[in-house]
Amino acid sequence: MKALKKPIILLLITTVMAFALLFFYRTPMDVNILYIGGSVMLISAITYFAIVYFKLGDEYLFLIVSMLVVLGTLMLCRINYTYGIKQILWYLISVSAFYLSFFIYKYVKMLNKMGTFYFILGVILFIATLLFGTRSGGAKNWIRAGILSVQPSEFIKLLYIFFLASYFSGKRDKLVFGKIKEKYAILFCVYMYLGFLVLQREWGIAVLFFVIYIAMEYIFEHDLMLILCNFLLAGLGGGVGYLTMYHIQVRVATWLNPWADVSKTGYQIAQSLFAISSGGFFGSGLGLGKPEYIPAVHTDFIFSAICEELGLFGGVAIILLFFIFTYRGAKISLKLPEGFDKCIAAGITVMFGIQTFIILGGVIKLIPLTGITLPFISYGGSSLLSSFIALGVLQALSGREVEK
Repeated sequence: MKALKKPIILLLITTVMAFALLFFYRTPMDVNILYIGGSVMLISAITYFAIVYFKLGDEYLFLIVSMLVVLGTLMLCRINYTYGIKQILWYLISVSAFYLSFFIYKYVKMLNKMGTFYFILGVILFIATLLFGTRSGGAKNWIRAGILSVQPSEFIKLLYIFFLASYFSGKRDKLVFGKIKEKYAILFCVYMYLGFLVLQREWGIAVLFFVIYIAMEYIFEHDLMLILCNFLLAGLGGGVGYLTMYHIQVRVATWLNPWADVSKTGYQIAQSLFAISSGGFFGSGLGLGKPEYIPAVHTDFIFSAICEELGLFGGVAIILLFFIFTYRGAKISLKLPEGFDKCIAAGITVMFGIQTFIILGGVIKLIPLTGITLPFISYGGSSLLSSFIALGVLQALSGREVEK
C-alpha cells in the first residue's frame, strides 16, 4: 500500500503547486482558480482511493489520466478561467460516466452479443448528424440543441470499437450479414462508416476509424493481403479526395509549406510552431507566454500552449504519459483470454494511441493537421465524456484481468 501512495501524493502536490502558481500570477487574483484546482484534486483523489480500496483494477490508469486532466484544466484556466470552470463540470460528469460504464461493462453479460445494435445505432447517429448537424471548422459534426452541443462522432467511435470486437471475437451476427462472407460484410460496414465521415468532412476521425480497423484486423486475423488491399483503397480514396476537395488541398499545402501563406491558411500552424519554439526546454513560465495568438488554442492547439509555457520537457511529459497509458492498455489486452474482452481492450488502446498521434503530429507539423481533440486535455464535453466512458470500460477489463 505504501508504494501505491507515492504516485497520488505526487499528483496532489503537482496540482496544488500548479494552481497556486496560477492564482498568484493573475492580477487581480481570482479565487475561482483555487476552487477549480481544489475540485479537480478532490475528484481525482476520491476516485483513485475508491479504485484502490474496492480493488477495481489497475489504479495507475486513472492516475495517468488524472495528471493529463490536471495539466489540461490548468492550461484552460490560464487561457480563460471560464473554460476551466466548464471543463471541471464536464470532468465531474465524465467521472460519473466512468463509474457507470465500469459497472455496466462489469455486470452486464450480453454486451458481446449486440453487434447489430452497435452498428445500427452508429448509422442512426451519423444520419442524425447529416440531417440536423451544424458546421464547425468546415466539418458538419455537431448537433446543437439550445445551449447543449454534442459531437456524435465521439460516441460513434466507441460503438464502432464494440461492433468490430463483436466480429473479431467470433460473435458474428447473421441477421446483418446473411449469406455474404462475413469478412467482406464487415469491410463494407467499415467503409460505410468512413463514407459518412467523408460526407461530414471529418477526415481526421475517418483516418482514426480506418487505423483502428487495420490494427484489429492485423492483431486478431492477420490477413496481410486484406490489409494491403485496404491500404491501396485508402491511398486511392485519399488521392481522389485530394484532387476533388479544395480544403484537403489547402491542408496538404499548408503542411508542406505554411510560410507560403502565413497570414491566412498557414497562420494556425505557424503560430503553433512559434509557440513551441519560443518555450525552449523549460518554457516561458506559467502565465508568461502568449497562447492567445494561436487560433483554437483551447481545443486543437492546447499542446502548443503547454509547450510554450511549460517547455519541451512539459510537452515530452505529456507524450510519455500517453505512452505509459497505451502500454498499460496493451498489457491489459495481452493478459486477457481470447474473446470479446481482449478485442475491446485492444480497440480502446489503439483508439487513444492513434488519436494522440494524429493531433500531436498535426500540431508539430509532422503530418497534415486534422481537427480532432487531444484526449483528456483539450476543452470539450463530448470528447472528455466519451474518453472517460472508454476509460471506465478499460478499467473494468483491468479488474477482470486481475481477478483471473
